[in-house]
Amino acid sequence: MFETSSAIWSSCGHDLLNRNERGWLTPTDAYWRHWLARPELALVDESCAAERALHAALMDRPTRAVPSAELDAFEDDDARANHRLFLGFRDAVIAAGSLESAYAGFFKAGAIQVPPLFLDLVVQAVVCRLLEDDPDAWSWRAAEMLFRRQRVSVQDGRVLSGDSETLDMLNETGGLGEVGRLLLQGGAPLPDAQIEVLGEGNAQRYLHSRAGVGRFNFVLDLTHEVQNELPHGLTLTMTRAQSGLKALARVLEKWVRHFHGVDVAIQAETRVDDPAWRWHLGLDVESSALLNDLYQGVDVEAERQSRLISLFRLNFADPMDMQAEVRGKPVYLGLAMTAGGLLKLKPQNLLLNLPLARPV
Repeated sequence: MFETSSAIWSSCGHDLLNRNERGWLTPTDAYWRHWLARPELALVDESCAAERALHAALMDRPTRAVPSAELDAFEDDDARANHRLFLGFRDAVIAAGSLESAYAGFFKAGAIQVPPLFLDLVVQAVVCRLLEDDPDAWSWRAAEMLFRRQRVSVQDGRVLSGDSETLDMLNETGGLGEVGRLLLQGGAPLPDAQIEVLGEGNAQRYLHSRAGVGRFNFVLDLTHEVQNELPHGLTLTMTRAQSGLKALARVLEKWVRHFHGVDVAIQAETRVDDPAWRWHLGLDVESSALLNDLYQGVDVEAERQSRLISLFRLNFADPMDMQAEVRGKPVYLGLAMTAGGLLKLKPQNLLLNLPLARPV
């Protein structure tokens, strides 16, 4: 049975948010108390009297104003800095009226003052609501790419995307944390790492793995096409039915609709042959730079081109939603990894750089 949305990835606090008339997420006092319970803000044995007093006051009234003097009284510099960041974020969300308005505003303001962790938690909460009635495991796993850094590898023609933090931890500790690190140092054998490639046989197991805080130990196969060699030298190219890129495209369509209120269709492409190429945007830093160079006719070395995981074609359902000078033309999207195989998707690029007639 499909899990209720409130049981999924509870660490982002999405179940403690309300919806406004637009369907955007508005904070409750319980949501801010959830933040105060995070490790970055929770009390520890070393917490001073001033920190304990402020924490109690905020737990009682999470939206209360906090004079600078209350923070200045903190003995620990890190605790003071963490609380300043949280309060700045809290006040920005309250002033904006919703998580979505605040999120879009952070990037329009220029230099981003919000920690990446805060942004990722906002995206995770939005994603949970976008997919709350979706039983498709591939869509949920693809959605992780919007708020979790990925490590991409190419193996036997397959493009596999795994959670970077999870894979790094397993490489260092066998998945057993500090105990695992000590065991490795002592030469002790560790149990097999529980990393699986998402498929038909484990899709339900993946869906259940999201319960509570959730785990990120399933690999997404981003291979879009497979080639089969036929007799007489023929090659048959087939699109995979459960392509991770297809699933990512579906999630990005929902993301655009949620923020911009327009319908788009996004599909993965192996290449772009369009002499009238007018508009493009990268879904990450690497692809943004790569597409810009290709568009301007800059020679791009083969190794750098090989980092391009996919291209996408985005079409607006209603051309009147586009700027007049590119109306009816496709928008090309890029997805690329770094030389070290890392990928950090930036969903905010779809808020800032689409050729909308009426920007959000």
